Amino acid sequence: MDMKLVIVGAGYVGLPLALGFTQKDLAVCMLDIDSTKIDALNKGQSYVHDIPSADIKKAVNDGLLAATSNFENIAKADSVIVCVPTPLGPNRAPNLQFVMETAGNIGTHLKNGQLVVLESTTYPGTTSGKFREELEAKSNLKAGVDFFLAFSPEREDPGNPASRVGLIPKIVGGLTKRCQEKALALYQQIAGSVVPVSSCEVAEATKLLENIYRSVNIAMVNELKVIYDRMGIDIWEVIEAAKTKPFGYTPFYPGPGLGGHCIPIDPFYLTWKAREHGQNTRFIELAGEINNAMPQFVLGKIQDALNQKGKALKNSKVLIVGLAYKPDVNDCRESPSFEIMNLLQERGAIVQYYDPFFPSVPPTRKNPHWTGQTSIEWSEKTVSDNDLAAIITNHTSVDHHQLLEWLPIIVDTRNVLQESEKVIKA
Repeated sequence: MDMKLVIVGAGYVGLPLALGFTQKDLAVCMLDIDSTKIDALNKGQSYVHDIPSADIKKAVNDGLLAATSNFENIAKADSVIVCVPTPLGPNRAPNLQFVMETAGNIGTHLKNGQLVVLESTTYPGTTSGKFREELEAKSNLKAGVDFFLAFSPEREDPGNPASRVGLIPKIVGGLTKRCQEKALALYQQIAGSVVPVSSCEVAEATKLLENIYRSVNIAMVNELKVIYDRMGIDIWEVIEAAKTKPFGYTPFYPGPGLGGHCIPIDPFYLTWKAREHGQNTRFIELAGEINNAMPQFVLGKIQDALNQKGKALKNSKVLIVGLAYKPDVNDCRESPSFEIMNLLQERGAIVQYYDPFFPSVPPTRKNPHWTGQTSIEWSEKTVSDNDLAAIITNHTSVDHHQLLEWLPIIVDTRNVLQESEKVIKA
């Protein structure tokens, strides 16, 4: 296999990107430290719900896709794209451990004339700063002179059929004009449109703006949800009415809290960086406070619902419906379901969950104590054994209306069910 492109990170971002290139007959080597992903890819097996195994198998059989943990393959590539996680550390400080370790591993094998593109979400100045410095230190090459460097933010939306590599415009910012030209030429092979910007910093800031926009607007409707609930007004009906306006309004929807690898995390990369410049990010901080308070709001609704039935929360059986952070994905990173489960358990409730995407709870960074717990069976016998169900994730494959037949009360955080004496919106 002639490996023209290496993609580091075989997750929700790296894998669809790799397939996008293989569909244009460009050979891709995927690098990852997770041996289970490497084995699955080389066998043509998918571990991402909305990527069919058939697509991976075809790429492998055509000799266009291979996976390994050996960074020596970097030396054989024309281009290297980095798609590794950028989580938050203690006190919501950016954790660039994976980015920097990857930069070091790439730098060790970097050759003259190669292109390196960072796609991992980060604060402005990372690509031209720490990332570049590590590449240069390990390779003894100079960015913009001996090799090319750029930033192009990922724009994946797992579970969304409209989110396809070839359909989403690609933002590209290069360290130099020549770096940008090289990166544009790479992405023009797969993207329907490519949008050049003046620097890596602008490209990094663009990604943060996109996710901060979502975080702030979700926080706004979450706050209105609480206010209108006190007034006896259904926020969902209000949103449906407001979105009939053909200009000046974009609908956002409330929920039980934020989850996933982007919206709960990315805004705080800018918060941290802004402090270096003596600036406060009041909107971002306030949005974070509001969104982080939603699991407590859901807890209150669960308690109220049980009280109406003359039951205390302690020793009540509560079924959490949905472990994933969003519908129709097998990803539970930062899912608000865990926080709600924790709050319930701390108060003595007996907590179970159902999620067709998670037969058992996988290891998670923040909630290792739930690891291995298994999903209940979706049947009248097992579901009706609970006192209450809380719909946290609205998977389309789940018949939520059966809950109305099987349980006396349902707390609905996603507006799945119509108004009913059994249904409490949260």
